[in-house]
Amino acid sequence: MLVELGHFALILAFAVALVQTVVPLVGAHKGWGDWMAAANPMASAQFALVAFSFAALTWAFVTSDFSVQLVVNNSHTAKPMIYKISGVWGNHEGSLLLWVLVLTLFGASAAWFGSNLPATLQARVLGVQSSIAAAFMAFTIFTSNPFWRTASPPFDGRDLNPLLQDPGLAFHPPFLYLGYVGLSLAFSFAVAALIEGRVDAAWGRWVRPWALAAWVFLTIGIALGSYWAYYELGWGGFWFWDPVENASLIPWLFATALLHSAIVVEKRETLKAWTVLLAILGFGFSLLGTFIVRSGLLTSVHAFAADPDRGLWLLVIFAGFMAGALILFALRGAALEAKGLFATVSRETGLVLNNVLLAVSALVVFVGTMWPLMAEMAFDRVLSVGPPFFNMAFTPFMVALAVVLPVGAMLPWKRGNIIRTLRGLWGFAVLAVVMGALVWVIQTEGTMLAPVGAALGVWVALGALVDLASRTGRGSPAERLRRLTRLPGADWGKATAHLGFGITVLAIAVKVGWQTDDIRVAHLGQGFDHGAYTLTLEDVQRVEGPNFISTMGFVTVTRDGRHVAELRPERRIYPAAGMPTTEAAIDYGFWRDVYVTLGDPQEGGGWAVRSYIRPLANWMWTGALLMALGGLISLFDRRFRVAAGARQPAPRSTPTPAE
Repeated sequence: MLVELGHFALILAFAVALVQTVVPLVGAHKGWGDWMAAANPMASAQFALVAFSFAALTWAFVTSDFSVQLVVNNSHTAKPMIYKISGVWGNHEGSLLLWVLVLTLFGASAAWFGSNLPATLQARVLGVQSSIAAAFMAFTIFTSNPFWRTASPPFDGRDLNPLLQDPGLAFHPPFLYLGYVGLSLAFSFAVAALIEGRVDAAWGRWVRPWALAAWVFLTIGIALGSYWAYYELGWGGFWFWDPVENASLIPWLFATALLHSAIVVEKRETLKAWTVLLAILGFGFSLLGTFIVRSGLLTSVHAFAADPDRGLWLLVIFAGFMAGALILFALRGAALEAKGLFATVSRETGLVLNNVLLAVSALVVFVGTMWPLMAEMAFDRVLSVGPPFFNMAFTPFMVALAVVLPVGAMLPWKRGNIIRTLRGLWGFAVLAVVMGALVWVIQTEGTMLAPVGAALGVWVALGALVDLASRTGRGSPAERLRRLTRLPGADWGKATAHLGFGITVLAIAVKVGWQTDDIRVAHLGQGFDHGAYTLTLEDVQRVEGPNFISTMGFVTVTRDGRHVAELRPERRIYPAAGMPTTEAAIDYGFWRDVYVTLGDPQEGGGWAVRSYIRPLANWMWTGALLMALGGLISLFDRRFRVAAGARQPAPRSTPTPAE
């Protein structure tokens, strides 16, 4: 019965979404206050109904209700509870319901925390947001219904994909969706502003918190996915330029550009058209990523579904919203005239360069991802675009971004002096070059990636700290420290995020430049050397888990005769799913990871064992989390919590926490 109620709640939410799409937009156009005011309770009702629907589906998974076809296909009674819950979104239908839940959450949040918005703008934002929700609810209900019953319920289910039975994959999709779908609200703000024909400094301040929240969640989601790939897939890497990985990176790059561009709109009332376009493209590529994941158009280990028919409907949704928004952008472009003027050397110019580098790098990733498909369609040629292309085409833009970031961040608004700005940075530039030279001297072989990346990472990280210190002015150390503690949260957030980016650049360069691999047949009790470590396969045992059978190796790691770690790599087989997985064993260290995987038994005795030494591996995800933390700190800046419309009269001007 609860399942049917969940299904009915979703249908009712769809009906509310259709009404909310029309009523507020008509009310804003006609100036009817009661029609505009109706958007707020409808947005809350939408979220409540979808939340109930999602809770009903979750309950079906938790209680192993095998009368529901989705539970049969993605659950099992022996599965641990955390994976029963994550099984809700570990499939096409359930993940779409999660997508709709996040859509309605952001729409409701705009209603709850948007009381300082002009009534017409808020009504239009909620109307556009509801139109997106209505489209995805229709897609879910008519093509991907998660509540279908099965005529003959089995005694047990077929289990969830074993690769998804991992804590990292339990939390990765919700965070990723909060980022992906969160960009929909920036899109709604952009379209609403185009309808009104007005983009000003207040609009820039209104849109920034929502874009920033989405960016924070997307950063965490990508970091979790990268970390999962590192330890779960058994290959020791963190990014493979897989189509689905790229589908999350492209919106992140556009969202990063949007955040920096919105600052210019807020501070200088320029780059208006570009900022609106970034808001449209950011969410547009999120929709395109959804299409890639679910259409079967491109092959990926992360793909949810391979259904061209349902993929066609997603393509229609993408084309409809993008065509509508871009046509509106073209018609309203003249109304987005920039007001602020700035010199060639200024912070505005630095942010423009930042935007260009981020946008072009996103387009490079997009072209590389889609080129095999385009080549097959246009030239009837089967091509493969892999990591070598992306590394060569994408890296130069990130190098350029790292070079200009500290300088651009310290330039003053409107007009600056490059010599004066560099005066406070030249010592740290020398230190960064020395660091790169030191790495070059230390390494006896390898690419230039490690020394160049080390220099750039140190340059960006120290530049962030110098930028923060420069905001304390002059005076005694005690006075400067006191001013430092009183700096706005946005300044601390910016420095933390840039510091995290520098650490990530440094870690990626050193890891890729200095990592070592070893694969061999290891016999029980016989040690072998890998770098400074000696690894010994002591034993291999059969171990039974709750819903899997494991072949577990026991590997001792020593260094100069001193015990370092006991690692237990596994090869698991999940009987219900009939699928094997490789579970890596990792000794995490501050400076390096020792990473071991167990292969198959070999003829003549012994086991295939692969080992990796990964320097500074954990620094990559530490840097990513610092970036997200920086965004979170900025999000709680007091300036985001005061009334953005104070400079211009608005019907409602009560301050709210989210703005």
